[in-house]
Amino acid sequence: MTRNRKRVRHFHELGDCHELTFSCYQNRSLLVCDPWKQMLCQSIERALGRYQFGLIAFVIMPNHLHMLVYPKQRECRVDRFLWAIKRPFSYRIKQLLQETQNPLLDHLIIRDRPGSTVFRFWQEGPGYDRNLSSLKAVEASIDYIHMNPVRKKLVDQSRDWKWSSARWYESEGELVDSDLPELSGLPWDFFKSNQE
Repeated sequence: MTRNRKRVRHFHELGDCHELTFSCYQNRSLLVCDPWKQMLCQSIERALGRYQFGLIAFVIMPNHLHMLVYPKQRECRVDRFLWAIKRPFSYRIKQLLQETQNPLLDHLIIRDRPGSTVFRFWQEGPGYDRNLSSLKAVEASIDYIHMNPVRKKLVDQSRDWKWSSARWYESEGELVDSDLPELSGLPWDFFKSNQE
């Protein structure tokens, strides 16, 4: 039996930003409780520091996550950065579910192959990665990310969704929420300095 896995090749060109999306297993709404979203934000924060990425914008939705990031160094590994977010978070959730004997655990442990099971919080595969190489594309991506909760009718205005960078942008970078990962925005000279 051959597996049909979605393959996404992560590649990086100097001067690109990355719009990243990954989803919960079977598109389930698993990111609905605030403590889990806060843990995910901590995982994002650690991965940003470890792999030297800046966070431009993000939104955590009930069943998926969008992030817009840029590398702070010439060499970057988007695949390792994503793994550093997803793997530790998934492990912590599995531990919590086991400790509380939560029945959700039974739905997230799947048969990987005969005689083997695996815990699956995230949809298998690398998710979606789009390279952005212009300020116009970055601005459009930020708007798209921030409007997700409005389009899904979770809030009336993007700033009302706590688990997003929208309020940070409305406050011109002055609002800091300790529950959320640290935002840097896009350096004003990012595309200019990367084209020289």
